[in-house]
Amino acid sequence: MVILVCGLPGSGKSYFASRLAETIHAQYFNSDRLRKELFPKRTYSKSETAKVYEILLNKMEAAINTNTDLVLDATFHFKATRKPFISKGKGSIVFIEIQANEDVIRERLKEDRLFSEADLRVYRLIKEQWEALEQPHLTLQSTNDNIEAMLQKAVHYLKNEKRSN
Repeated sequence: MVILVCGLPGSGKSYFASRLAETIHAQYFNSDRLRKELFPKRTYSKSETAKVYEILLNKMEAAINTNTDLVLDATFHFKATRKPFISKGKGSIVFIEIQANEDVIRERLKEDRLFSEADLRVYRLIKEQWEALEQPHLTLQSTNDNIEAMLQKAVHYLKNEKRSN
């Protein structure tokens, strides 16, 4: 199973996605980390972003071909970005959207984060550009103290998704 964890910067998606991968013993790839590894000087250009998502797509295809569980962590905020994952996912992908209260996001974005360089300006830009998920998905609300509840809901959801496929 491939799980695409999406959401706005500061929503807690990477914190959640990395712990979900540990919980379900899945491989994990983070778009911010990948971008830092690929581009020592990041410009966030369309071509740079396209390369990051292309590699994530390749990771997904490899996981599907080897029947390996995988968690991909990125904003996935454009429908056009999600489309290749959906079409090549062969029905084996699940979306989980992470949301958080804007006050919580503002506080989180003030902190240094290991891989993400997004700040409040980037958050607002991506929020403005956000194209809602049309696929069935689980939406989880992130606070600063509910990671265990989020993981329990996600694992339950994923078990139900596995049964229906």
